[in-house]
Amino acid sequence: MDDGREDDTIYKVVVNHEDQYSIWPADRENALGWNDSGFQGSKRECLAYINEVWTDMRRPSLRRKMTGRARGEGGEGD
Repeated sequence: MDDGREDDTIYKVVVNHEDQYSIWPADRENALGWNDSGFQGSKRECLAYINEVWTDMRRPSLRRKMTGRARGEGGEGD
């Protein structure tokens, strides 16, 4: 909800083990499984950074599986 106030919060971009990105206030402690990406800025800057770096939203395990199938590797029961 936009209450008309400017958001001057500094955010950080965090990433989890599945390469999923999120933004949190920079002074917030990371939850278990989330790590700093090294980028901080305004909400707009952080979302632009995520848009630039998170180009494939599939989980790493799914990307590996699909890459293997494209090469003819893997099979039923993967």
